Amino acid sequence: MLIAPLFGTALVYAVATEPLNSAGQATQVSPQQKMAATDPLVRSATDCIVRAVTADPRYGTKTAVLGDLIVDSMPACRQPVRAMIDAYDRYYGDGSGEAFFMGPYLDVLPRAVVERAKKARE
Repeated sequence: MLIAPLFGTALVYAVATEPLNSAGQATQVSPQQKMAATDPLVRSATDCIVRAVTADPRYGTKTAVLGDLIVDSMPACRQPVRAMIDAYDRYYGDGSGEAFFMGPYLDVLPRAVVERAKKARE
């Protein structure tokens, strides 16, 4: 008679806590796999921004400020930029997507826009 309540308690405890094995946890992803997963999203966001910037009638004029054009392109590119940020959070940890976007990504984005726009014209 003692076994049934003990079994019930063990079952409730097992369900209420995490399993002892790592089968339910995310598998470890190599750096190459992380890059393979995030690079297409980075390209997609950048392509969208390049299209939006180069479509802006101010682009190429003497008064155009590239930084302003990039900022103005963000509403049109919200989905691909959000997908890129979310993927970085998923693969590199919470907060890493915004840190990547606000840091390394925005640091090279103006040069990438100019280079891709130049290639598109050729």
